[in-house]
Amino acid sequence: MSEKVLSPRERSAAARARLLAAADELFYAEGVQSVGIDRVIQHAGVAKATLYSAFGSKDGLVRAYLQARHAATVEHMTRELEARYETPKERLVGVFEVQGLSFIEPGFRGCAFISASADAPPGGVVEQAANDYRTWLRELFFGLAQQAGAKDAKSLAQQLVLLYDGAGISAWLDRDPSAETAARTVAAALVDAAIPD
Repeated sequence: MSEKVLSPRERSAAARARLLAAADELFYAEGVQSVGIDRVIQHAGVAKATLYSAFGSKDGLVRAYLQARHAATVEHMTRELEARYETPKERLVGVFEVQGLSFIEPGFRGCAFISASADAPPGGVVEQAANDYRTWLRELFFGLAQQAGAKDAKSLAQQLVLLYDGAGISAWLDRDPSAETAARTVAAALVDAAIPD
């Protein structure tokens, strides 16, 4: 059986995908600033020119890595919340259960945006990607709080974002996935206080 011959466009897309997968693995495990571009290229098994034609620079690859992480998080959270919970009030607490699914994944290293932001220069691609992610997270909680009828949706959303951040950091640094249970318990109390039945 003969192997299918890929068109130049298909080869380019495959090489781009390998670069992005290598970046995702290395940047998430070791950090955006500490992983050099040559390691990503070697890990992906592509030529250096491929990186520059696909992403333009390391910054372009970092941007694509963080955008892919963001898109995957949004898709996963949206899908799981819709599948598991019926009401906005249930979803406000359910966010923590969905977040907790990542805590038990092999190689969990916390939030990619916090990690990337820790040593990134201000005003660069990491800051913009992190701002986009943070805007989405705040809007997720604020929108659910409004839909659920919270008296002060903005305040509740702010409290839940802080709790979400703390749960992720605790699960990572303490290597303790039970941070999800603790965060969900606190979230339920906050939500019940802000949204009486």
